[in-house]
Formats: sequence, structure tokens, C-alpha cells
Amino acid sequence: MNATIESNPLLDRLPKHLKQFIKAQDYSDYTPINQAVWRYVMRKNVDYLSQVAHSSYLDGLKKTGIEIDNIPSMYGMNRILTEIGWAAVAVDGFIPPNAFMEFQAYNVLVIASDIRQLEHIEYTPAPDIIHEGAGHAPIIANPEYAEYLRRFGEIGCKAISSSKDYEMYEAIRLLSIVKEAEGTPQATIDAAEKAVEDLQNNMGELSEMAQIRNLHWWTVEYGLIGSVENPKIYGAGLLSSIGESAYCMTQEVKKIPYDISAAYQSFDITKLQPQLYVTPTFAYLNLVLEEFANKMALRTGGLSGIEKLINSAALGTIELSTGLQISGVFTNVIAHEGKPIYIQSTGKTALASREKELVGHGTLTHPEGFGSPIGKLEGINLAIEDMSPKDLSAYDILESKTVKLEFEGGITVEGEIVTGSRNLQGEIILIRFKNCTVTHGETVLFQPEWGVYDMAVGKKVVSAFSGPADVNSFDLITHMPSSTTIKAEHTAERDDLEVLYQQVRMIRTTKDTQAALQIIFESVQQNHSKDWLLSVEIAELLKDRNEPELLDKVVAHLEAQKIKRPEVAHLITGGLELIFENANA
Repeated sequence: MNATIESNPLLDRLPKHLKQFIKAQDYSDYTPINQAVWRYVMRKNVDYLSQVAHSSYLDGLKKTGIEIDNIPSMYGMNRILTEIGWAAVAVDGFIPPNAFMEFQAYNVLVIASDIRQLEHIEYTPAPDIIHEGAGHAPIIANPEYAEYLRRFGEIGCKAISSSKDYEMYEAIRLLSIVKEAEGTPQATIDAAEKAVEDLQNNMGELSEMAQIRNLHWWTVEYGLIGSVENPKIYGAGLLSSIGESAYCMTQEVKKIPYDISAAYQSFDITKLQPQLYVTPTFAYLNLVLEEFANKMALRTGGLSGIEKLINSAALGTIELSTGLQISGVFTNVIAHEGKPIYIQSTGKTALASREKELVGHGTLTHPEGFGSPIGKLEGINLAIEDMSPKDLSAYDILESKTVKLEFEGGITVEGEIVTGSRNLQGEIILIRFKNCTVTHGETVLFQPEWGVYDMAVGKKVVSAFSGPADVNSFDLITHMPSSTTIKAEHTAERDDLEVLYQQVRMIRTTKDTQAALQIIFESVQQNHSKDWLLSVEIAELLKDRNEPELLDKVVAHLEAQKIKRPEVAHLITGGLELIFENANA
């Protein structure tokens, strides 16, 4: 398959800054061993999860075009996902949390297209196609859950990060890569783990993004549904882990009724989870999400919202009561009696209304920042935005008039009005001055020689959120992850083993009953003594062929492997159980 990105209407509407993360899924990159790993995990999962997963899981596998025997093609999945209003894209490992959630807001499932090594068949901290494709995709077929996922993305991508959140993302991404990579020195893994641990211990107060990532983890990734006494699995991390999906059902894992307190429960991606949350229904997930959203600066605005943006040191947006949206990196706020009375951004800033940049108010007009008073005029109960033409005339707020506007808290704007801009409701949202001076007490905030002064109009800040109001206002293709996934190295021994896996795969696919499995098995014994999965696949074919003599030899070899390699004994046992229990069923 050519490594090209096949688009569709859902993907076409993605903004450019999200498209930068999409990579082509080169299906030819998947080796026969990769296919065998997929098949083993899927056969074990479907066998076990049919008993313990939410009923949507098995239905979803069919509806999303996911097969047990073959790693899914993104393009085949997309043709089927379109029927339920979703799409999928391939990416390289972890992407930034805001971007991940924004994809969800567009009904696009992000799938890390690499696949875990055989050595990490039970679990990998790195996102892979087993986790994303076999974990996330099936549950999306449930309409109620799909809407939760979309809504979560819509709200989550507006969550404000702290300056340390991106450091944590980079540290976790690097850790997941080095732990999954073949032959990584233990010292490198230890250093990456320590970096994550040090950050986890020094994050300070959890940001909105950290909190909503916790909610995402305990629902979308590691969620249980039903009753605490008899829960079912729906979280993708559990659905894609043959080890943890069984472990999570034991008494070792504490089951907690899901509520908003999960936002404050952090997690460690490198360890089995000691506790899990149980939601009674998918609908309840949305109730908790709305409860959390009501606490976000997105909905509360105010002084605290501006302070969150300043602390983030990242691009964000403040929305005023008139609907005017100011997007930039906010660096200062002047407060009076617990309310913001002046806000200041530094660097490129854009003004918008209803997520559309105002004509003439992009970053070219405001390249060095934007500052404006907020609130009411001193001694006047009527805010400027609520004034009628008669009121505006009475206070000389008219074109060509030189005025002195004194705001509550001591901000003064004095200059000649050039023009005003209104929103669709007819409210004034912006007033342009020339020869303008803006002061706060003795401090000069703007002076005439700096050019024209655009003053935002709004009696309060109603919203503050991460990112720009209009995504087209800024070049957001600026920060790509500093690490990339590491591919398995080719060796002569590995290449020879891949050939043997391919031969067995072809025998199964073509239903060839004459092919000499004994020769393949002998080659495994002689040249690849550590490999166990291919012998399990050979045993399965021999059972179907009814060749008991050679089957006994293969099983004896696997039993010996269990003694020599106790760390994979349970995996071998699991594979044999699938063969013999299913045959007896």
C-alpha cells in the first residue's frame, strides 16, 4: 500500500494546525510478526472481553471494520466509520493533549499507527494501533458514548494548561518511546522515568488541562461501567491490554463510584492502576463533564480566568460580555476589588467575534500586544455596551469627539474617537482613538506616539480559554514533539524469523493443508529458541489439520519454553487455551 493520506469530508474540514500531526499509514511497514501480535491480542481479548466488556464492544468491532486476523487499514476503517459520523487518522505516538482533544471535537479518532513489540504484547506505555484501534474505535459505535467523546474533545481542547504541562507531555512521550523501543539501555529508561517522576512531584496546583486529562484517563482510557459490584469494561486502555483487563477485575483493584473527584486523581502510565472508577451509565459521564466544565475559566471567566492564562504563558483567548474575543499571550492584569479592570497581552494579538477575526484586527494590526480597560465608567451605572445612541451622545462618546473616559478602578482613556465597531446585536465592541493616552494612576499604559489605540468594550470577562478564537489568526504549526518513535532494527536473525511468520500466515490465509509445518517448526527450534508465538500459531494449524503427532511435539516445546522463560509462561498458556478450549467448545 502506498503511504498516502486518503481524505474524506470529515478530514477535509480539519484545521491546518491539526493536519500537521497526521501521518500516512504505510501498511507495508507491518511485518508478519506485527500481524501475529495483533492476532494474538485480538483473539485473547475477544475471547475474554466478550464476558467482561460493555455490550457495545463486540458490536463495535463489527461496525468499525476491525478484524481479528489483520491489523486494520486506516482507510478501510474510515469508509466504515463514516457511516457513524466519525473518521480516523494515523499519528506518531502521543500528540499534545489539546490537539488530541480537538481532533475528538471534530469527530476524528487519533490512532498511533505503530504496533507494540512482541516483548510488550500485554501492555505498552506507548499508544499503538492495538490500543487505539481495538480499544477506542469499537466503543465509538455506541452513539451515547460517541457524543461524550466529541463533547469531551470540544471542552477539553479549551482547557488552560500550566507552563509545566507541556514539559510533562514531552517527558511522558519520551518515556513511552524509550520503553517500547528495542534494546534501550536500562539507564536511559531509568532517566526517563525519573524525569516523569520529578515532574509529577513538582507540578504544583493542577491546571485545568491536568484535571481534564485525569477525567479522560479514568473514563475514556480506564473506565468501568455498571455497578461497583459487577462492572463492565469500556476504557480503551483496558480493552487493549490482555494483562490489565483481567487484573482490573480482581479484588486487588479498588472500584470507586465515578464523580468529579476523579479530576484530582493523578495517574502513572507505567504501572497497573491501583483504583478504577465506575460510571453507572454513559449518560452520567456527560453530567460529570458538564459539572467540570462549569468550573472552567471557559465558563467562569473573571479575574481567575485571566490569571490562569497569564500563568500558562501560552496562547489563549479572553471573551468579553459584548462577545469581543481577544487572542494572544496574556502577560498582565490590573485588578480592583477582585475584578479585572485592565488586561494586557504581549506579542501577536488578534481580535475576533463569534470565532471569526474582525476585519483589520489581525496580528498584523496588533503585532506587539493589546491592552484595554474592562468594566464600567466611574459613577455611571450604565455600561458603554448598554448605552443607546442617546446615552452615547450625552456622554460625548461619538466620532470626532475628544473624550476622557474614567473607568472604575482608576483607568483613564483620553483621546479623539475615530470610529466604533458593533456586533450583530448592535452593541459597541470596539472604539478606536487617535492622540490617545491611557493611564492607571501615575502609570502610563498607552501614549499618543504609539499610534492609534483600539479600546475593547465590555463590562466583564465572561470566558477565558486555551488557544485562539479564530484558528486562522495565528500560525499554529510551530511546535512539533521533540522525540519520534523508534523502529525495530533489522537483523539477519530477525529477518529470518519474519519469513517463517509469513509462511505460517500464508498457510492459514490460503488454507493450505499440504504445506510442511514440520520444517518451519524445526527451524524455530534450531534458530529462534526464544520465540514462542510462532509455535502457538503452528499448534493452532496442526489442531485444525488433525496432526496429533507433530502437535504433541510443538506443545512439548512450548511447555519447555514455559520453564525456560517463566515471564511468558502465562502468555503461552493463554494461547494454548484458545486453541484447545475453543476446539472443545
